[in-house]
Amino acid sequence: MPLPFDLRALRVFLAVADHGGFTRAARALHLAQSAVSQTVATLESRLELTLFHRHERRITLTPEGELLRDKARALLEHADAVHLAMREVHGLVKGEVRIGIPSMLGSYYFPPLLMGFKARHPGIRLTVVEAGTRRLQRMIADGELDLGVVISAPELTSLEQHELLSEEMVVCVPREHRFAARRSVTAEEVFNEPLVLFQDGYFHREFVDRLAGELGRQPQIAFQSNLIALTKAIVRQGFGITTFLRRVVTEADLAAVSLDPPAWLNLSLAWSRGAYLSRAESAFVDFVLEHRDQL
Repeated sequence: MPLPFDLRALRVFLAVADHGGFTRAARALHLAQSAVSQTVATLESRLELTLFHRHERRITLTPEGELLRDKARALLEHADAVHLAMREVHGLVKGEVRIGIPSMLGSYYFPPLLMGFKARHPGIRLTVVEAGTRRLQRMIADGELDLGVVISAPELTSLEQHELLSEEMVVCVPREHRFAARRSVTAEEVFNEPLVLFQDGYFHREFVDRLAGELGRQPQIAFQSNLIALTKAIVRQGFGITTFLRRVVTEADLAAVSLDPPAWLNLSLAWSRGAYLSRAESAFVDFVLEHRDQL
């Protein structure tokens, strides 16, 4: 029995659902609006279902349309992976690797690895997305990213994780701050100070929030910024202190002080468990794991 739809019809349907209208979908697909409308109408007729509520100026999915949207997205992702695999049998390598990296790692840890990989594989395009580790996890799960660097979390069974590095989280203060001459400070002492923190979703912020929760303390947040240079400038001017990975604190007028007890973060390269990795992606994973001692 033939299926009541084809992949092209599903792609058109998803475009209408994602763009919230036939006109915007037609523009995104470079098709005539009449062709998009007819494709959806034919799909509804073959399925004997109404997929969209058609209002005067907008459309919304019916419950049946919402179910098809989720199923169609998964089906098309699988079809794209199969198509890519077949292309690669003939030696056609995917031309892009999309990887998500938190800003602290992207600025201070990963540039040599990224440049080294590009030198070895000049034909592969690297797209680097900066975001917090929680958002990166969601983007990997949604197929928006192939790979990402996240905090190691064995409980996340949906991700394949390979540990990259373990790095110390330190307290960053101006040189004239009373903590600067000390070898270590307690978390209690840190929470007595005004803090400059990343926003929610970044491992830097999660680290501080977890410490505060363990101590039953409420952080005194003076500033929130995801910009490392701005955070350092605020700390340098004495408006607050912060925490960074040790390698990030390189300036002579800033001091990196260990916590007591010392705090370490484990970071991993991750992708969706069971996901197909193209030759380019596999080559990138192999290269990073082979050279992770350079991080």
